[in-house]
Amino acid sequence: MKDFVDGTAFNNEQGNRARKLFAAVVLAALDDAIADDKKYGNGPEQIARWARSRDGREVLSCAGIDPNERVVVGLMEFVSKGVRTSVALSREESERRHAAEQAEAA
Repeated sequence: MKDFVDGTAFNNEQGNRARKLFAAVVLAALDDAIADDKKYGNGPEQIARWARSRDGREVLSCAGIDPNERVVVGLMEFVSKGVRTSVALSREESERRHAAEQAEAA
């Protein structure tokens, strides 16, 4: 029984690591689309084409993201904002957005 639990925990950890790896691929694809948007102006179309492709759907699924049309629209909106993923995920950006929302509500 102990071996079964250890094996299950190990497999779960491996799955979590794989999911994080695929999530990093999604973030890299977003950054590439943002760079394309700044350079060529076609970033949202690029990320939509990737997300709707077979490879894109596979990567999104492996990252734990349901590859439906709502997700594609969200990815396109994120790219159109032009904020790099590293900045968007930072604490400073989160605090700045929260402060802006508070000022807007007041």
